[in-house]
Amino acid sequence: MGFFDKLKKSAEEVEEKPIPEKTEKKKKEAKLRAEKIKIQPDVPKAAVVSKKEEKNEPITQGELAIDVYETDEDFVIRSTIAGVKAEDLDISIENDIVTIKGSRQKQTEEKTKKYYYQECYWGEFSRQVILPEEVDGSKAEASIKDGILTLKIPKVIRIQKRKITIKQED
Repeated sequence: MGFFDKLKKSAEEVEEKPIPEKTEKKKKEAKLRAEKIKIQPDVPKAAVVSKKEEKNEPITQGELAIDVYETDEDFVIRSTIAGVKAEDLDISIENDIVTIKGSRQKQTEEKTKKYYYQECYWGEFSRQVILPEEVDGSKAEASIKDGILTLKIPKVIRIQKRKITIKQED
């Protein structure tokens, strides 16, 4: 019997073997979990996938949508952040990691509302960005104008080449 005949026979044997009961049960459980996650009406689109979601616990934090770009001197992070006051934001920079945290509060909660779409995220949110170069966090500037947060973080400019003078000792 040649190599290809053995391979073909091996493949036929695999197809004929019944699926073990445990494997079939795991597939059904995974399908049910996936359906539960899709059906949950109160899970916001911008939610961070977390361990809580796997356990079907409510998600407590949204993820902030951002744009990140660089100029010759700075990295710039921009985000639409309407409805958030400056005092409700916390921005920190550690090495090359920028963390933006905040909270957007609902104005009022009416029980009689029947939503057709509910895509706006209300509550706590956060976002971490790892920048590709070293930055000087002590000189970072943040501002909010027309509901847009702009964070400018200067790059650290290192001198690559340096002339070394040689001392003549007698």
